[in-house]
Amino acid sequence: MTFEIAGLNSRSALRTLITKKITAIFDGHRPEPVAARIGFVDENGPKGGGAAMKCGITIELPRRPTVHVEHRASTERLAFDGALAALEHRLTRERGRMIAGRRRPKKYYLAKRLLNPDEALPEIAKKPARRRSALKRPA
Repeated sequence: MTFEIAGLNSRSALRTLITKKITAIFDGHRPEPVAARIGFVDENGPKGGGAAMKCGITIELPRRPTVHVEHRASTERLAFDGALAALEHRLTRERGRMIAGRRRPKKYYLAKRLLNPDEALPEIAKKPARRRSALKRPA
């Protein structure tokens, strides 16, 4: 994976932290990202102010759309931590969506199974009917 970090000092300790944390997110997960672009922008410029630093993270995955998240905070580190949390949340949601899509059969697959008389579908056991108590009936 290639990293492109813009808007930080070249000798910043935050650069090494960024590479470690992003590689840790994708460690052991497929597909491996092709590139990661991280950009920092001071929205207020040299005049200063409140939540002025914005961190944007763009991850390029093979055979999938790119993932982009942003976060604003007062410092570069806080902006990166917020963007990283948003990236983890987005990736977890997408992985869950993909797993759920594989778990449930598609309509055409289920229709083919129902229309084919040669294949027997497993019987679904019915729950026993609940008996109503005669004591709780109003008089």
